Amino acid sequence: MQGRPVDELFDVVVECRALEQLEVLAGELDRTHPGAAGSLREGMAETLTVTRLGIRGKLRRTLESTNACESMIEIVRRTQRNVKHWSSGEMGLRWTAAGMLEAEQQFRKVIGHTDLAKLAVAIERDLDRTRQEVAPTPTREASIAITV
Repeated sequence: MQGRPVDELFDVVVECRALEQLEVLAGELDRTHPGAAGSLREGMAETLTVTRLGIRGKLRRTLESTNACESMIEIVRRTQRNVKHWSSGEMGLRWTAAGMLEAEQQFRKVIGHTDLAKLAVAIERDLDRTRQEVAPTPTREASIAITV
């Protein structure tokens, strides 16, 4: 189900304002924390994905947080801490996988899991919209060639 044009326009305005505010914040961070400013700029568009998709409630709060990822990364680091000599990149991959399997034991149900179907629909809708914006339009020469 497509949103109403007014709702879609409102979402675009909100996203544009949020991008402007994030850019201002990145500018302020440039002086005091240049690394944080760079990270913010790098992920700026992705930061607003949940907003653009129109996800609300508990699932939105869950997806906006990086706690689950940070927790898994910390467990991987703790697991890799046991390695004293890295013999190859493959060894690093194996230990990373081992750490992720260890972290998996602590995974819990996603808060807001009942809205995951809505998330899937919103992602499909966003992909369709993006494909339509990017879809090539036939040039005049191509349309002439087709009609001849």
